[in-house]
Amino acid sequence: MKRRSFLAGAGLTGLAAATMAAPAIAQAKPRQLKMVTTWPKNYPGLGVSAERLATRIREMTEGQIDIKVFAANELVPPLECFDTVSSGAADIYHGAEYYWQGKSKAFNFFTAVPFGMTAAEINAWIYHGGGQELWDELSARFKIKAFMCANTGVQLPGWYRNEIKSLDDLKGLSIRMPGLGGEVMRRLGAASVTLAGPDIFPALQNRTIDAAEWVGPWNDMAFGFYRLAKYYYWPGFHEPGSSLAAGFNLDVWNSLTPSQQAVVRAACAAENDFTLAEYNAHNGAALKTLIEKHGVEVRRFPDDVVAALKKTSQEVLEDAAKEDPFTAKVYKSFRDFLDTTSEWTRIGDEGFVEARRG
Repeated sequence: MKRRSFLAGAGLTGLAAATMAAPAIAQAKPRQLKMVTTWPKNYPGLGVSAERLATRIREMTEGQIDIKVFAANELVPPLECFDTVSSGAADIYHGAEYYWQGKSKAFNFFTAVPFGMTAAEINAWIYHGGGQELWDELSARFKIKAFMCANTGVQLPGWYRNEIKSLDDLKGLSIRMPGLGGEVMRRLGAASVTLAGPDIFPALQNRTIDAAEWVGPWNDMAFGFYRLAKYYYWPGFHEPGSSLAAGFNLDVWNSLTPSQQAVVRAACAAENDFTLAEYNAHNGAALKTLIEKHGVEVRRFPDDVVAALKKTSQEVLEDAAKEDPFTAKVYKSFRDFLDTTSEWTRIGDEGFVEARRG
């Protein structure tokens, strides 16, 4: 009888404990995080991708991580996102790593560099060629943990009020072009400036700049650049496959559980793939609209301009590698991987596209 009484009592005690524990679990508050972005609110592709990433993480963690997204200028100016997250004033940024080249020239290689990697190639380098490990080493210096979370694919070199008929037409030209592509333009005589997306149209409108690159047909049409500049140039030498990043404050990242970290990695990878497909889906239709409805003239840079851009790009990359030993290390990894994979790209993707066109 005593044994039965003890078991019954133990069962009631266990039931009471479970009853007390259940509300505690149900009432656990989600982790509230702040994301600051370099993009306008609800902007097609870029801004929407930031919101979508936050939604992915919230849904995949069943509400354990709830991210509030602040568009450019809602909490901080767009180009201050990195410092805001590094200091811990916000938890995550969504932007382009080459915006932070003032911290280290090595950041450029994790977005895009002139005549560098396509979207497929940079994915391969980051995921399988040692790129993420180098990125981690660099970002940790600033208390950041960053991941690829979107890719726009190849970007065009932009919108010009006047035709570019020769190298002489670049001299004295004021153009919005960030990153190392901007340095290439400077060395060819242009005045290159870095402006966040929302600031480009006003600068063109006020004639503060003569030309501007942004992304590609889909995003460029959304900003209405065709209303201010008639000529739209290709090829996109400066950003052949632009990778965008979600950067977490390192203390915040380390405070997440292993399962939460795994979810974030998976969400970023999924969004990286989804966004590239989204750009490829919309750019063709947007280009057709720009030409047929808005009368945009799509021009190819003259051969001498392309040759000069390529030669100068190589010089710019080599000079960037001389900035410090770590940038040299990143450049070597990037260059070695590209040298290895570019022949496959040539006979694989390029070979097929040429045959399909032929």
